[in-house]
Amino acid sequence: MPSSLLSIGDLSRRTGISVSAIRFYEARGLVQAIRTRGNQRRFMRADIRRLSFALIAQQLGLKLTEIETELATLPQGRTPTRRDWQAISRQIRAALQAKIEMLEKTRDLLDGCIGCGCLSLDKCALYNRDDRAARGGAGPRFLLGDRPQDFDDADGSTSRSRRVSPSRRQRSRP
Repeated sequence: MPSSLLSIGDLSRRTGISVSAIRFYEARGLVQAIRTRGNQRRFMRADIRRLSFALIAQQLGLKLTEIETELATLPQGRTPTRRDWQAISRQIRAALQAKIEMLEKTRDLLDGCIGCGCLSLDKCALYNRDDRAARGGAGPRFLLGDRPQDFDDADGSTSRSRRVSPSRRQRSRP
């Protein structure tokens, strides 16, 4: 066995990831084991970086499918280069920026009406009178991108009978 290969136990110790989690990641295709004649798993040293990236990406809030997509762009069989990592970094940066914008919007709307239909805040009488945001579907409509004026009629009134077009509706109420 070449010394450049690691047993699953060694990979676990080097990454801090449990053996069972490494097997899970292997099943998902994040890493690929080389099998010995005795059918034992051996991993390349480059898999330390691949698994470390998966851990970091999870901490940043990326979903496993997003991590799989990014790792699929890296070469199997060799250590990724700086250029490889920079390409992934650009993709992740865009995803993180979208999450930051959503968090900032949530922060800014947290003390006011988010269009949830609760009608429990005095301020909601101004922003979501008669729960007009419910026309856009279930959930926090303003946080999802709707604006109070999206639910006003052409004359500025808030008629309850007006319906939001299906293209504006993200989900319909049950």
